[in-house]
Amino acid sequence: MPKLPALRNPFPEWRAHARRLWQYRSWRWSGYVLWSLAFFWLLMWAMFARGLPSADALLAYQPPLPTNVRDYDGEPIADFARERRVQLSYAEYPPLLVNAFISAEDKTFFSHPGIDIGGLAGAVVDYVTKFGSGRRAKGGSTITQQVAKNLIVGDDYSIKRKVREAILAFRIEEALTKQQILELYLNQIFLGRNAYGVQSASRAYFRKDVGALTLPEIAYLAILPKAPSNYTVERHADRALDRRNYVLRQMVENGFITEAQRQEAAAAPLGIVPRYAPRASVGGYFMEEVRRQLIERYGETAADGPNGIYAGGLWVRTSYDGKVQDAAEGALRDGLVRFEAAAGWRGRLGRIGIDGNWARELASLNVGAGYANWFPAVVLSKQGSQAEIGFENGSKGILPSWGATMPKAGVGGRAFDFLKAGDVIVVRRDGDAWSLRSIPNISGGMVIQNPHSGQVLAMQGGFDSRGSSFNRATQAMRQPGSTFKPFVYAAALDNGLTPASIIIDGPFCVFQSARLGQKCFRNFSGENAGQQTMRWGVEQSRNLMTVRTASQIGMDKVVKTAKLMGIGDYPPYLAYALGAGETTVLRIVNAYSMFANQGRALTPTLIDYVQDRNGKIIWRADKRACEGCNMPRYDGRPMPRPRLRAKQIIDPMTAYQMLHIMEGVVERGTATVLRDLGRPMFGKTGTSSGPTNVWFVGGSADMVGGLYLGYDNPRSMGGYAQGGTIAAPIFHSFAAKAMKGMDVVPFQAPPGIRMIRIDRKTGRRVFGAWPDGSYYSSVIWEAFKPESEPRRTIRRDEIAKRAPPAARATTDSEFLQSQDGIY
Repeated sequence: MPKLPALRNPFPEWRAHARRLWQYRSWRWSGYVLWSLAFFWLLMWAMFARGLPSADALLAYQPPLPTNVRDYDGEPIADFARERRVQLSYAEYPPLLVNAFISAEDKTFFSHPGIDIGGLAGAVVDYVTKFGSGRRAKGGSTITQQVAKNLIVGDDYSIKRKVREAILAFRIEEALTKQQILELYLNQIFLGRNAYGVQSASRAYFRKDVGALTLPEIAYLAILPKAPSNYTVERHADRALDRRNYVLRQMVENGFITEAQRQEAAAAPLGIVPRYAPRASVGGYFMEEVRRQLIERYGETAADGPNGIYAGGLWVRTSYDGKVQDAAEGALRDGLVRFEAAAGWRGRLGRIGIDGNWARELASLNVGAGYANWFPAVVLSKQGSQAEIGFENGSKGILPSWGATMPKAGVGGRAFDFLKAGDVIVVRRDGDAWSLRSIPNISGGMVIQNPHSGQVLAMQGGFDSRGSSFNRATQAMRQPGSTFKPFVYAAALDNGLTPASIIIDGPFCVFQSARLGQKCFRNFSGENAGQQTMRWGVEQSRNLMTVRTASQIGMDKVVKTAKLMGIGDYPPYLAYALGAGETTVLRIVNAYSMFANQGRALTPTLIDYVQDRNGKIIWRADKRACEGCNMPRYDGRPMPRPRLRAKQIIDPMTAYQMLHIMEGVVERGTATVLRDLGRPMFGKTGTSSGPTNVWFVGGSADMVGGLYLGYDNPRSMGGYAQGGTIAAPIFHSFAAKAMKGMDVVPFQAPPGIRMIRIDRKTGRRVFGAWPDGSYYSSVIWEAFKPESEPRRTIRRDEIAKRAPPAARATTDSEFLQSQDGIY
């Protein structure tokens, strides 16, 4: 094979040519300069430019925005923010405002390439003259450099930062227009009062949007970017006026306003509104639960992702109903205060020093006073029959001795005598004076839910979220007591029993194990009533009938039902049939809502949907398909509805039977306090052993709720404490307000249910007699599944012989005595 000719190598000739040129001094020095510039560029990049945002990153930059929260009908109610900022486009800023900031900060903004050479030279000279003196030199930064500084995220006083700032300023000028740079600047600068951006500052200082600002107000905002604390009206009003007038003079010099406008604006007062008082906690526990769920889903800051709740600018639609929430808060607080009213004053909430800034110390304690007319205060002095008290805003008042006459809990005597300077207390305004109040030690939780959708309408997790962030509605695991019994009987109804089934209310003992021995159960009253219907056992909350039923059908079926309905996962022990297993208010309210929802599954939700800062929905609670819901124009046909895809947890007929039985609890049983609401209601009271907790859960066809009361460290509430006398009246107070004006809707029976007349006492079928319309009627309508109605009958004369005791009852107490008492 012939050899290929060798390729000519051009490099030797080039090297030779370079050697000849290198002999000339001009070429040699040019090479040195080029190598030096390259080395200097690499050094600059390594020291200063590395890590700076690229041009593409600058184009995509979005400032941190707070998360805005809205209620069920779209009204804004809260926000989650570490930087109060409202983002506007450049076109939304008035030209006069833009000109004011240019005059105050960077008059050559529209002509320089990112840095002002003259200003930079002056800053360098100032830095050299002040070097080592401890004084800070002037920055000489342009608006573009200020934007760069915020993008770098840092305000350290160093040459390195200034160089990086200048490099980034050039990049910004190459990537963005002047208008885009100004938009970034006006949206991100800090202007004091936790306001980031001019729109936020406009609201903070003048309670106006930028479009409504006057010239002197605009000029004041323009003086704030350098050092907002130097121009506060509280401490430096004269300095603020001088600086504002300087900005006005600069605007005249730049041709933005006339001399007449300047004079008129200079004569105007600053007109700054006082700092916003801390806003009352709107749905405190509800909003905190929303915040917790959002953090769990999206994180907190931009470092956690684009939708962090303190930076992502989310728009959150919740199921919060202000009317329902206010009713729940008020009813629960009233109930807590009422329970401990007789105990007296619980004592001071803490102590602080009164020599220094006592107002700030008091505010830092974050005392939750609950009511709108209750306020935390500190005792400043006490002389004779009155004490001087101070409040979080620095104001003072007088607490007379007659306003603190309640005894001190556990000690006695007059509460006024125990007050000392430095004590933190809670007082209520009574006309021109103040009276002492006590924050209750007892606490509790309350949840209100829409039983059709699972949406949580209201949530109260204690007396006040500012005093305790522990949410007892979702976090407190408590024994539900007798409110668990409906799930025992629901399992029984699913396994062959009926509301008219006869169950013995008598002694019941079981052998647990060789170690535990025999366990005997008892009723709350200690008495037994013999053979009774299941309905009667629920209405009168009989323990013995419940455990006998659970034993008969098997506890495995009971705990399976409880697990399916989301109450809890319990071992199959009979004690759990009486509510010994722990659960939360939210869980058990959701389970009761399933009874009202005909046994269909529900997931409790506080958030309906979440949108990102651009309006795109990124999460939705209701994921059901809805054909035609987004049609551009209504076609006149029936309104489209989402398809019902809920899982059937229990038989719908079982759910209605249990619901119908619990209507009897309100009509004749342990919750008769709710009868005067004038609408179909169901529910169940509960009291756990001790008693340590008292409960009520129930509601109407369109609103279901529940609550408990108990100490955070469980202890006895007193032998008199019962769900029917403490918890049910609280729910009544709530429902009287929240349900006022709502449609009166009956509970709807599912297909297949048969309504049969029975004798309420014996459960036997009745012919020839009808319910007489009273709550105590011997004949009632009962709900049965097909082919399960009673075969036994009872004659009218037999009913008449047995009816007189209840028929003669004229009061609830007489009726309850005839029923062997209730629990």
